[in-house]
Amino acid sequence: MGGGLFGVYAALYLARNGCSVVLVEMEDELLKKASIVNQARLHSGYHYPRSVATARMSDDHKERFIAEHRPFVLFDFEKYYAIDKYGSFTDAGQFERFCDFIGIRRERVKAHPWFNFDRIEALYATTEYTFDPVLIAEHYRAQVETHPGIRIYKSAKITEAGAAGGRWELTIENRHDGTRSHIAAAQVVNATYSGSNAVNRLFGLSDINLMHEISEIAFVSSPQVGRIGLTVMDGQFGSIMPYGLSGLLSLSSVAYTHHKVSYDNLPSFNCQAINTACRPDLPGNCNFCPAKPPSNAGKMTAQIKHYFHPDVQLHYFFSLFTIKSKLKASYIDDGRPTEISALSENPPYYCIFAGKINSIYEIEKIIPF
Repeated sequence: MGGGLFGVYAALYLARNGCSVVLVEMEDELLKKASIVNQARLHSGYHYPRSVATARMSDDHKERFIAEHRPFVLFDFEKYYAIDKYGSFTDAGQFERFCDFIGIRRERVKAHPWFNFDRIEALYATTEYTFDPVLIAEHYRAQVETHPGIRIYKSAKITEAGAAGGRWELTIENRHDGTRSHIAAAQVVNATYSGSNAVNRLFGLSDINLMHEISEIAFVSSPQVGRIGLTVMDGQFGSIMPYGLSGLLSLSSVAYTHHKVSYDNLPSFNCQAINTACRPDLPGNCNFCPAKPPSNAGKMTAQIKHYFHPDVQLHYFFSLFTIKSKLKASYIDDGRPTEISALSENPPYYCIFAGKINSIYEIEKIIPF
């Protein structure tokens, strides 16, 4: 269940290994939410100096992902990490030791025409790439929608689920016309991200400990730094980098990207009182929501410009919004581990929760062929 990137990849993996697959997606189209609303960073570990485990996990499957998606990866741009002079949780020495410990490139840059060294304690040239989420979504959408072993239910939700005779008995309802279908499944894979716990509960299974944020990614262009990526570490700072092959830059800020936060295991927000079609158990698409928050793009732009030369121009185009979810344990060290839970053995039920794109291959560990 779940028509995002993880659910689609799981469906393809299972179908290619001889399974008959049913894919259930609540939205009208596949791959339209968190799969495309992100900074499109192909992590190399730099982002997690306080979580060595996550940093090392960032490299899991990265080379395989690049090899299989090379047409959608942007390699040719300058990527820098910077330490802010004020209020960073990680100083230059700690960042250098961290990079050396996990074996990733960091070259100290003493001068650069487009950066403001009055605000930067240290600047490092690094090796990190960006993928194109829109093109990757089109790539996988075409594959899953034409595979003969996969039946897709869009605009659909599971209304009833229960175990009987060593299999799952499910009722699927179309959200628009109320038509119902009844199916039996030998096993279930829950890859619904922010909807993970709602689906787990429907099957009578335990929650995973999540928190949720309504988040914004802003998209800008720049005649000066259009082929440069900068991530300022480590605290209430931000990041700007090319958004795949689009020619735009994605802009994110720790302070301004996240508009609302829910510490409930289900994504519960006060704006759901305005848009009742979006519920904690059926979270909607924020981009089409009349109650979505006003953009913080102006604040994000002003923040990131502190680290650039005054002549650098950033031109705002638009923003995309989505619900971002993460494990509550991530609040401690900013880690982003992949969680794979076998919540039932008979019949099998797996819950996959991950935020790193190269973690799509984790399904192969829990259901080997």
